[in-house]
Amino acid sequence: MELIQARADVVGSLLRPAELLQARERLAAGEISPAQFKRVEDRAVDQALSMQERAGLEVLTDGELRRLSFQSQLAEAVEGFGDWDLDAFLWGRWHGQEGDVEIERPPLAVVAPLRQRRSPWAEELTYARARTERTVKVTIPSPSLFANFWDPRRSTGAYRNLEDLIGAVAEILAAAVDELVALGCTYVQIDAPHYTLLLDPAYRDFYESRGWPADRWLELGLHYDNLVIGDRPGVTFAFHLCRGNQLGRWLVAGGYDAIAPTVFRRVRAQRLMLEYDDERSGGFEPLAELPEDKVAVLGLVSTKRGEVESVQQLSARVREASRHCPLERLAISPQCGFATSLRGNPVTHEQQEAKLRALALAAQEIWG
Repeated sequence: MELIQARADVVGSLLRPAELLQARERLAAGEISPAQFKRVEDRAVDQALSMQERAGLEVLTDGELRRLSFQSQLAEAVEGFGDWDLDAFLWGRWHGQEGDVEIERPPLAVVAPLRQRRSPWAEELTYARARTERTVKVTIPSPSLFANFWDPRRSTGAYRNLEDLIGAVAEILAAAVDELVALGCTYVQIDAPHYTLLLDPAYRDFYESRGWPADRWLELGLHYDNLVIGDRPGVTFAFHLCRGNQLGRWLVAGGYDAIAPTVFRRVRAQRLMLEYDDERSGGFEPLAELPEDKVAVLGLVSTKRGEVESVQQLSARVREASRHCPLERLAISPQCGFATSLRGNPVTHEQQEAKLRALALAAQEIWG
């Protein structure tokens, strides 16, 4: 089976419709039943799939509409993570044009051995697959993202050290991918925004405090990512790297130069989803590190602002990137999701669709 060759790709999350957000609040308040909520959720996914098809995309996601956050599915489906809420996935110093916002890290901790209770990714795939003939991509988090839940005082009763915890997460995610593949999934994306956070000294200090020196983070983290990817003929893996994405804000800035030699060459994913929507991401020079068997999917369409990019703008940026990597090993996408949690970016649903349509049209113009 051939690997995914799509020139216009999508990262994952889409804006939640107001009806879905209201239904989630009503479910939490006990005003509607789980069955009633699921009907609203299913309608929202139907609309997301139809919108992406109208835009002309070859690859679709369910918009991650069933999730609180792009990485919350694991904590929702697995026992042992202790108490957490949405801020478990949003903490940090967020930068934006209107100033900085600080969200404190909650007192997170794994407090018992992890035990999976259900498989949320299987639901996402099987529902979406039944409603489109196009390729459905399923996104999962990188195992080492869950270092956020390691507490040296509270977690050692469950795991001896951080590495044992991340290994346990990797086993759960690898089993999830096994199930997805058995259900017919051909495209899986691993979201790994935390590696780019190592560009910032404050985040390097945090991750070192979890137990691994900064210079070991990429090596060990990629080891567990590769365990999840495994050897799966006919299945395409994407690997997404960004710099934070929430309410139009970001966490860090800086080019891929410092991490490209390690990440681009060592990760076993065939497609690298790279944020390149503005100057925060640096230049295209790191693309020269891309091995010949990988594709760089350039995140040229911004999900952080409403202005819709033109086909001409996107084509010019791809031509610029092709000076460092051959055109046949490039593709394009949004720079990140439109709503990596319930709190979406400052973009309208109309702008979201127009951006995806511009993406598909640009891909057609550039690659035919």
